[in-house]
Amino acid sequence: MADKHFDLSVVKGILEKYPKDEVSTIAILQDVQEHYNYLPREVFPYIAREIGVSEAKLYGVATFYENFSLEPKGKYVIRCCDGTACHVRGSIPLLERLRAELGLSESKKTTDDLNFTVETVSCLGACGLAPAMTVNGTVYGAMTPDKAGELLKELKAEIEKEGAEA
Repeated sequence: MADKHFDLSVVKGILEKYPKDEVSTIAILQDVQEHYNYLPREVFPYIAREIGVSEAKLYGVATFYENFSLEPKGKYVIRCCDGTACHVRGSIPLLERLRAELGLSESKKTTDDLNFTVETVSCLGACGLAPAMTVNGTVYGAMTPDKAGELLKELKAEIEKEGAEA
């Protein structure tokens, strides 16, 4: 059952852009995730009803595709490559530095303030830049723990600047 306090107006707006049909499932879920940075459980009953599919089918789509997340993600999603080239060139110390500075672990991937998520991926396709990582899709190559620490400082400063402007 949907949470009484969850505002579905954004989801209603998204649904207005698409045919109310099963063929729209992926596009709708992508737009919802783009807005919330994940797929909140509260949207599933409403979307299922509106497009005429079961909640189970929606969850099936959301859990089948790796790019969908049922857990909240941070404003900055950092993906640290642990493919062979990156691993050999030091991706683990890089990952450990990111987690240590953000208070994260293998099981806790997102900061409580929802500013950062740190994930590992099998390959970013940037083997020549190893070790590599991405921040919201932007590739950073030849990373070291110190470079990662500097990048985090820059991102945190950006968050503070945005907070001051708001």
